[in-house]
Amino acid sequence: MDLKLKDKVILVSGGAKGIGEAIVKVLAAEGAIPVIIGRNESDNLKVLAELESLGSQAFQISAELSKPEECEKAIRLTLEKFGRIDSLVNNAGVNDSIGLENGSYEGFMASLHKNVVHYYLLAHFALPSLKKSKGAAIVNISSKTAETGQGGTSAYAAANGARNALTREWAVELLPHSIRVNSVIVSECWTPLYESWVKTLSNPEEKLKDIVSKIPLENRMTTAKEIADTVAFLLSERSSHTTGQLIHVDGGYVHLDRAIGKL
Repeated sequence: MDLKLKDKVILVSGGAKGIGEAIVKVLAAEGAIPVIIGRNESDNLKVLAELESLGSQAFQISAELSKPEECEKAIRLTLEKFGRIDSLVNNAGVNDSIGLENGSYEGFMASLHKNVVHYYLLAHFALPSLKKSKGAAIVNISSKTAETGQGGTSAYAAANGARNALTREWAVELLPHSIRVNSVIVSECWTPLYESWVKTLSNPEEKLKDIVSKIPLENRMTTAKEIADTVAFLLSERSSHTTGQLIHVDGGYVHLDRAIGKL
C-alpha cells in the first residue's frame, strides 16, 4: 500500500532510539523526509548516516526538548532547511519513576517538561506551517500508564494522561484546518530502554517471562516497528477520516482479560 508520504517533511522527537528510531526508518522507507530531533547529536548522526547510506533523505537537530527555547529552535531550523513542516510525531520521553511518596515538586515539574510540555511546544511552534500543509497530521506517542497505572511513577502517568487529553483537544481545535490528531498507546514494547529496565530487576529473565505471559496476542512483546507502522498509517492520507483516536498497539494488553494469555 502506497501511503503517499513521499517527500513529506515529518518531525520525529526522540527519533534516534527505540520507538522513535523505528518510526524514522519506516517513514524514510516510505519516501518521507524524517527530521530526527534528539538531545544526543552523535545518536542522531548515527541514524542519519544509516538512512543516507540507503539513499533516503533525512535531517537531524540536536535539542534538549525540556527547554522551551530548544523546542522553538527545532522548528526554526527545520523551516530554515526545508521551508515547511508537513506532520509531527511527538515521541520523546522517559519513565523516570517520580512517584507520590518518593517524588518532589521539583522532580514532578521536571518530569512534565521531559514528557509532555515539549509535546505542546513543538505542536505550538509548528502549527503555522502545519496549517499550510495539505493533509497535515500529528501523532502523539503515549503509554498505558495513563489508563492502567503502574505505581511509583506519578509524573509519567500524569504526562501520559495529558498526552491523551491533548490528542482529543487538538483534534477538536484543528478541525477547521483539516489537521488530524491521533495517539498511539504503547504498553509492553521491546526497546533498548525496556531491556535496560528489565536488567535492573531481580531475576530479570523470570520477570520478563511473566510480563510476556500476560500479553494476550501471541504472548510476546510488541515490536517498535509495529508501533512505527501504525504511526505511518495515521500520518498518511490512507487514514484521512481518522482523528481524535487513542489507538492501542499492544497485543490486547490493556483491554483484553490478561487471563486469556494463559489459555
